[in-house]
Amino acid sequence: MIPEREMFWNIKGSWIFYAAAVAASCLLVFGIATHIYVWMKSAQKSKIPFSRQAVKKSILDIGLGRRIFQGDFSAGVMHFSIFWGFTVLAVGTTLLAVHEHLHPFLTGRSHLLFEASMEIGGIILLGGIAWALVRRYIQRIPRLERRLEDALIPLWLLGVGVSGFFLEALRLLGLKPPWESWSFAGWLLSGLFPVSAAESVYPYFWWGHALLSLSFIAVIPFTKLFHMIGGPGALYLHYLGEESKETSFSGDELPEGLPIRDAVFFDACMRCGRCVRSCPSSGAGEPFNPRDFIQAARRGVWQEHSPYGDIRFMSRAPKIKGDTAWYCTTCAACLEACPVYGAPFKTVLRKREMLIIDGKEVPDLMNQTLERIFHYENPWVSSKRERAAWAKDLNIPVLKPGNVKTDLCYFVGCTTSFDARAQGIARSFSEILTHAKVDFGILGEKEPCCGDIPRVSGESGLFQEKMEKCRNLFETYGIENLAISSPHCFHAFQNEYPQSGVHARHYVMVLKDLMEAGRLKLKQPGGVAVTYHDPCYLGRHNRILEEPRTIIRAIPGIEFREMAHHGADSLCCGAGGGRMWQGKEIRGDARMSEIRIREAEATGADILITACPLCLIMLEDAMKTVGLEKRLRIMDLNELVVRSLN
Repeated sequence: MIPEREMFWNIKGSWIFYAAAVAASCLLVFGIATHIYVWMKSAQKSKIPFSRQAVKKSILDIGLGRRIFQGDFSAGVMHFSIFWGFTVLAVGTTLLAVHEHLHPFLTGRSHLLFEASMEIGGIILLGGIAWALVRRYIQRIPRLERRLEDALIPLWLLGVGVSGFFLEALRLLGLKPPWESWSFAGWLLSGLFPVSAAESVYPYFWWGHALLSLSFIAVIPFTKLFHMIGGPGALYLHYLGEESKETSFSGDELPEGLPIRDAVFFDACMRCGRCVRSCPSSGAGEPFNPRDFIQAARRGVWQEHSPYGDIRFMSRAPKIKGDTAWYCTTCAACLEACPVYGAPFKTVLRKREMLIIDGKEVPDLMNQTLERIFHYENPWVSSKRERAAWAKDLNIPVLKPGNVKTDLCYFVGCTTSFDARAQGIARSFSEILTHAKVDFGILGEKEPCCGDIPRVSGESGLFQEKMEKCRNLFETYGIENLAISSPHCFHAFQNEYPQSGVHARHYVMVLKDLMEAGRLKLKQPGGVAVTYHDPCYLGRHNRILEEPRTIIRAIPGIEFREMAHHGADSLCCGAGGGRMWQGKEIRGDARMSEIRIREAEATGADILITACPLCLIMLEDAMKTVGLEKRLRIMDLNELVVRSLN
């Protein structure tokens, strides 16, 4: 007797099943088509290029779960189990249909392997679902929501899996095939039923399992389950965007509408809450939640562009206030945590642009700051003449138009030029360059604002104006190499400006190059323990993570200690995204900078090092407010290096 399976054993009216399968497939296709229609309408993007490399990376992310294990191994195991269990069962069901209707190939040994594989897939699936329910409702993981949909979906899938095992048990009990032990789970469960009940009960279980499975397929586009389709799409577009410098596609720049990546990401979002857990604003008890912000944005897109409105019947977006958009620090922690590379902070920036255009719900101090930048090229004071005051006694050359003799132009930046504490960065870096015999100069009073503050506040017109002014100035002065104090200025030049032929480097990169060239001889500053705070726009945004650590470790006598959150997982100081210029309008349970300073204190370090003028100001202020002046010292990396030169 050759091992094989009869698909419709003891089942009458199989045409009803096929009719239901067609109906479920039609609903699935309709839902997917509606999503694609909304994406195209909202993004105004007609053509997306094909990239074999992007497909390869996406498949690796999906198949290996590279993103889902990051930061939460337990969640990764859960998701990995559900994904592969569901995939095995879905592929197995498809193969069974092919065997039944196109080509009978599941016979003999292949049938036995098929049966065992389906059992293993079902067990993995049920284990993943059980673990998901434990995490959400017994462990009650804080980042996880507990809506009706969040319980119904896993219980529905649990019903599909459990009914499948009991169905197999009844089939084996009724047919008693010699190879029944290959379906080991169903074989063990068959002992729960009397032999006389197998034939009479089996049809009810069969139809129940069939209807549960088909209805589950039908509702995929109408629930958060759509992330099964949207997620791979978001991953592909992310990797396609990474290649945009080598191709004509840009994942972030479209003539009008949303970026196509965001349109897809809105529907790929599973509401897993990883962005909430990583968000410094949410962590400080402020009224901002990146997950809610994305869900509200998604709801708005569907209401505007879908002919049927929002087709999801359970995932209703919460209402949010427009002023919460100003709490985001644009630190990119949400992007770092998101399994499908979603970037809620970019959606926030577009919301701010709308608020600026409408002139509503914009903080008063932010409006004043933008006016200062427009009139005086800086957010701090109503004067341009004080920009070079920090360099009065340093004899630093001020560059002139057409000056091509200088190797390096030091772009000091607004905060480093005007803030009394941050000026120490400029003085220390200039001393290092002089010590290393670098031929450099500054722009002095002619140095403009890079425009990053208008960019992150949504004042795109002002940003464009400042960008053009900078580019024209660099061209007029013949500047080819920039050394930059602020990670925010560096990010603007490196990522937000069109390619201009100017080689921009943050000062950390310059220090590392000088050190490797042997032009900096670092001496022992005395036994001291230090820790390092990664500025968001240097670390997460631009992946300059190891360079500052390399410099610190190269100083003899330094004991380096990492904070609990470091590298790409660093905590934000709270100044980014224009928050430095919002004052007391920011409210929360705690200050981000104080949370960070406490983490630095916990390392037992004597000195906290950073590489950003905004971080320096925020952390030093927090050190004073929590009363750690006698316990901890805040220094810029330049100041530490200068100390080791003397």
